[in-house]
Amino acid sequence: MYTRNEITINCDQETAFQYARQVERWPLLLPHYRGVQFEEGSSDQGGLVMMKAVRPFKPFGWPVWWVSQMDIDQQRRTVFYKHVRGVTAGMEVEWQIEPQGQKDQVKVVIIHRWLQPPFGRKLASGMIGDLFVYVIADRTLQGLKRQIEQQEKQEEVS
Repeated sequence: MYTRNEITINCDQETAFQYARQVERWPLLLPHYRGVQFEEGSSDQGGLVMMKAVRPFKPFGWPVWWVSQMDIDQQRRTVFYKHVRGVTAGMEVEWQIEPQGQKDQVKVVIIHRWLQPPFGRKLASGMIGDLFVYVIADRTLQGLKRQIEQQEKQEEVS
């Protein structure tokens, strides 16, 4: 299974990187996140993090959760995850934050790879990728874009 989500955000690379790595703030910023808690480590250094979200299906939401090993590459401004518990155990996730041609504009890309799901999940991996992984990642990017650009506008006014 492979999914790729991307979005362009009007901000500098460091701002986008801080929002991407400070996952413990996501439940305050993103309504589809029910909780994020580090079992070990922190958003500054990476570690073992449990994430809980909701995948909306009208008229209800489907709760999902996973535990990932989070690693941060400060130099490249990249965040990596390897799901270690949950339905998607073994999935690898990479957040890439790249400057765009215009000043203070970045492209944020989230790539999910699940190359060896357990046999029972292998049959469902396409559905999981399309109906859950892609949709939740897209909502995350859209929500972070709104939050970042709203903050940038407020700072311009100040």
